Amino acid sequence: MWFAIRRHFCNLGSSCSAIKTYDNSMNAPCSCNETSVDIAVSIIEDDAPAREMLEDWIRHTDGFRCAGVHSNAEEALATLPAEKPTVVLMDINLPGMTGIECVRRLKPLLPRTQFVMLTVYEDADHIYNALTAGASGYLLKRTSQVGLLEAIKDVHAGGSPMSSHIARKVVQSFQRGGPVIAKGADLSPREREVLELLAHGYLYKEIADALHISVPTVSTYIRRVYDKLHVRSRTEAIIKFTHFPKAGITE
Repeated sequence: MWFAIRRHFCNLGSSCSAIKTYDNSMNAPCSCNETSVDIAVSIIEDDAPAREMLEDWIRHTDGFRCAGVHSNAEEALATLPAEKPTVVLMDINLPGMTGIECVRRLKPLLPRTQFVMLTVYEDADHIYNALTAGASGYLLKRTSQVGLLEAIKDVHAGGSPMSSHIARKVVQSFQRGGPVIAKGADLSPREREVLELLAHGYLYKEIADALHISVPTVSTYIRRVYDKLHVRSRTEAIIKFTHFPKAGITE
């Protein structure tokens, strides 16, 4: 099972019932081909069998294409800026530079690319470090083909997919304190509204509909928020919005 963190993610007055759950069963129906998408995916994975399996999943699913496959972070750093993938699947435990450090270096070069960690690590430090480095999703390697492809579609649409065990830790950390925008953040009232909706998991179009503004206007507000909070991604902005402390994730 994996969670896609969406609307009302930080609605602490609820029981988190709005968090969407997806069946991890290999027999579950996959909606990957229901809509026309063109998602370019790059894979960074040092284990050859796992790398080949992921590549096979991407190449043989309509609406997806494999932009590149790499066995280490150094190679990814050198080639991904030219590949310009839409989504990157990033292992953490790579030879040499870690996947987390690779994301940290690539995010400024590829600000529109969404990075999803695909790993065996479930501990608090790896979760926190990956999200603050710029990752928009965090999946465990036991995620099924159906779950992984749906997660890629979700992050492409503006969501933050996470394996259920990881999502539970993040939700628990939020439940210990209400979402409060960091003091000193010189945000306008409208920027605060946009950031609050972003933190609650709304997509750009949903924010536009809720505030009766256009999607390009939402994008402008979000860029301003990023600049003022000194962040580079949706996830980093949400972390600052909620005062997400490293010690807040329980083991």
